[in-house]
Amino acid sequence: MYFTIRPARPADVHGILTADIAAGRTSPADAERFAAGISAAVADPARLVVVAEAHDDANAEGGTGVVGWAKTHHWDYADGPAPAGHYLGGVTVRPEFRRKGLAAQLTEARLHWMWERVEFAWYVVNAHNEASLALHRRWGFREVARGARFHTVAFDGGEGVLLSAARPQA
Repeated sequence: MYFTIRPARPADVHGILTADIAAGRTSPADAERFAAGISAAVADPARLVVVAEAHDDANAEGGTGVVGWAKTHHWDYADGPAPAGHYLGGVTVRPEFRRKGLAAQLTEARLHWMWERVEFAWYVVNAHNEASLALHRRWGFREVARGARFHTVAFDGGEGVLLSAARPQA
């Protein structure tokens, strides 16, 4: 089995929603609101939404549909210690496709896109999310600040971490 990572198209919104529900990140009751938000992100030229499709030898052309996805955010204003800029959003992978390197591939694709545009990539995460923190270290993400909230991301009952990584030098 192999995976392709590509920019999302409007036709992928249903597959993204299905993957998010399968991963337990969105409830069916929130499906309409979620789909509207993803549609807006896919259409926004200041953002990137990427999808992962799985392929095997018997299904090399069409793939299995969306098995994972990730997005970026662009903030055109600072919010406390969180500057304006391009931020990595969350990564979602269907449970049956986890532990295959998809989160890293989805992150790599978004960072490549961001670093074609800006010198620094930003990212916020719950301070207790060790898996995510470890994943992002490979691209040089370093802690900038801690807080209960950055931009629209609130960390109820926890602490968030604001991190940044510089574009690699050629």
